[in-house]
Amino acid sequence: MRTLYLIIPCAPLLAAIIAGLFGRAIGRAGAHWVTIVAVAISFAASCVVLADVLDGNTFNGPVYTWLTTGGTRFEIGFLVDRLTALMMVVVTFVSLMVHIYTVGYMAEDPGYQRFFAYISLFTFAMLMLVMANNFLQLFFGWEAVGLVSYLLIGFWHNRPTAIYANLKAFLVNRVGDFGFLLGIGLVLAYFGTLDYAQVFAAAPRMAGDTIEIVPGSPWLVISVICICLFIGAMGKSAQFPLHVWLPDSMEGPTPISALIHAATMVTAGIFMVARMSPLFELSQAALSFVIVIGAITAFFMALIALVVYDIKRVVAYSTLSQLGYMTVALGASAYPAAIFHLFTHAFFKAALFLAAGSVIIALHHEQDMRRMGGLRRYMPITYAVMLIGAFANAAFPPFAGFFSKDAIIEAARLAEVPGAGFAYLCVLACAFVTALYSFRLVFFAFHGEERFRHPDPHAHGTDGHGGHGGGHAPHESPWVVTVPLVLLAIPSICAGWLIGWIVFGDFFGDSIHVAPAHGALAQMAHEFHGVVGMITHGFFTAPFWLVVAGIATAFYLYVLRPDLHPVVRARLGPLVRILEEKYGFDTAYQKLFGDGAVKVGTGLWRGGDVRLIDGLMVNGSARLVGWFAKVVRLAQTGHIYAYAFAMIIGVLALMSWWLPRIVSLGR
Repeated sequence: MRTLYLIIPCAPLLAAIIAGLFGRAIGRAGAHWVTIVAVAISFAASCVVLADVLDGNTFNGPVYTWLTTGGTRFEIGFLVDRLTALMMVVVTFVSLMVHIYTVGYMAEDPGYQRFFAYISLFTFAMLMLVMANNFLQLFFGWEAVGLVSYLLIGFWHNRPTAIYANLKAFLVNRVGDFGFLLGIGLVLAYFGTLDYAQVFAAAPRMAGDTIEIVPGSPWLVISVICICLFIGAMGKSAQFPLHVWLPDSMEGPTPISALIHAATMVTAGIFMVARMSPLFELSQAALSFVIVIGAITAFFMALIALVVYDIKRVVAYSTLSQLGYMTVALGASAYPAAIFHLFTHAFFKAALFLAAGSVIIALHHEQDMRRMGGLRRYMPITYAVMLIGAFANAAFPPFAGFFSKDAIIEAARLAEVPGAGFAYLCVLACAFVTALYSFRLVFFAFHGEERFRHPDPHAHGTDGHGGHGGGHAPHESPWVVTVPLVLLAIPSICAGWLIGWIVFGDFFGDSIHVAPAHGALAQMAHEFHGVVGMITHGFFTAPFWLVVAGIATAFYLYVLRPDLHPVVRARLGPLVRILEEKYGFDTAYQKLFGDGAVKVGTGLWRGGDVRLIDGLMVNGSARLVGWFAKVVRLAQTGHIYAYAFAMIIGVLALMSWWLPRIVSLGR
C-alpha cells in the first residue's frame, strides 16, 4: 500500500514535468493524454485506498527525512485515514473531470500544453497537502497550491486584468499565510515537534498554558495557535475580509475556475481546520471567531451574487458563500458536516462552473448574462446540468446540497459557542438569497428572449477571445465538454444521500475529534431517521420554504415579468451600488495597500534615494569638494611675491605656536 500512496501524488507530478518540459516534443495530444492518464491513475488508486481505509487499514509514517536539527526532525510523511482518503477521492475525481473538459475548452489556445502541465501540478500540490502528516509538508502543499494558482489565474498573461488578478490572489494569500506561518512557528516553539500525532497527543496537557502577546493580557496558547492557523485558512478559503481575490480569479480559464473553486484550493482551509479539530476543540475563543467569520462570509457574499451579470462571477460569489457555510459548521464543531458539504459542493459547484464554461464556448467567450437568454433550446445538456447544479446549490431536496446545507443550518442553531445565534440567522437568511441568485442565473441565461444575436459581427466578448458569433445560433458543446458535465451532475443529485453514513455515522472515526461538550452533531444524529425521513421533514422546515420563496421570486422577476427586475434594481439604487462596489473592500484595499505602498515607495525614493543618497551623499560630497576647490583656487595667483608673502606668514604662524612651547620646556 505504501507504493500506492506514493503513486497517487507522484503520477500527476511526473505528468506535469513531461507536459511542461517536453510539451513541444509530445504535441497537444501527448500533453493531454499523459496528464489525463496520470490523474485517472491517481483517482483509481485513491478509490482503492479509500476502500482499504474503510476496512480499518490506516497509515501514519514518514517517507523522507529532509532535515534534522537538534531533537527536531523535518520530514515528508503521509497520514492516510478516512478524512484523507475522502479528500483524495474528491480531489482526483474533480481534477480528472476538469482535465477531460479542458481538451474541448482550450482546444484552440496556444498555451495548451502549458495549461495541462499547470493543472496536473496543481493536483499534485493539493494531494501533498491533504496527505500530509506534519505541519512542514502541510505548509509545502499550502504554498505550492498558491504558487500554481498564481500561474493559472494569470495564464492569459497578455491580458492586464489577468495579471492584476493573479498578483492580487498571490498578495492576499500571503497575508493569510503570514498568520499561518506564525501558527506553525508557535506549534514548533511550544510542542517541540511538527508531527500531527505528537502535537494532538500533547495538546490537552497544554490547554491551560498562556502567552502574553500584549504585556499584562494573557491568552491561551492554544487559542493563539488556532486563530493564527485559521487566518491562513481565511486567505486560502477566501473568508471575510481576505475574500477579495477569489472573484477576480475568474480571469483565468474556466477549467481552472472550477478546479480552484470546487474541490481543491479554496477547500484547503476547510480541510486544515477539520484536521486540526483536536486543537480547535480546546479553544472556545477560536471556535467563536471561526463561526462569526463564516457567517459574515456566507450571507454578505451571497448578496453580491444578486447584482453581478458575469456568469462566472455569479458562481464565484456563490463559492464564497458556500465556503462561509462550511466555516460556520467548523465553528459549530460540526466538522463532519463541514467536510460533507465540501464533498457535495465539489460536485455541484464544478458542474456549475463547467456548465458556465460550456455557455461561454457556445457564445464565443461571452460572459455577460445580459447577452444570453433562451439558451435552453440550443444547449439542452448544458441547461439540464446547470439546472441540477442550481437545485443542489439552493439546497432543494433531494439534491446533494440539501442534506449538507440543512445539517449546517441545524448545527448552527444548536451550537452554544458565542456568535452561534448570529451565525444561525445569517445561514438561514442565506437560504433565500442562494436560491434567488442560483435561479436568477438559470432563468436569465437560459430562459426568456434571445439576447445573444448581436447586430455587430465584430463585437468582442468580455475576455477578448472573440465576438458574439455575428448572429450565428449557439449549439451544444462537444462530448469532451458534456461528458464531464453529466458525470458531475450525477453526484450533484445523489451524493447527499450518504449523509447518514458520513455525518451521523462513525465514518471519520478518530480522524476528527469533537469534545463531549460540543454535542450539536450528536443531538442531530439522535434525531436522524434516514434519508427519506430527512427529505420528508425538510418540506416542513423554514430553510425549505425560504428556498421555494427564492426560486419563486427569481421565476417571477426573470421569466413572468422580466420588465420588473430593472425597476427593482433602480428602486434599490443605493443598496445595489453598495453591492456592485462589493462593500468597498476592493477600493479600500487598493487605496490603503496598493496606492499606499506606491506612495510609501515614492516617498522613500524621493526622500531616501533622490535627496539623501543622490542629493546629500553623492551630489553633496561633490559640491563640497567643488566649494573647497574654489576656495583653494583663490590662493593660486601665479605671482612669486604672493607665494613668498604666504610663506613668511606661515613661518610666523608656526613660530608663534612653537616658540612658547620651547620656552616652557626649557623652564
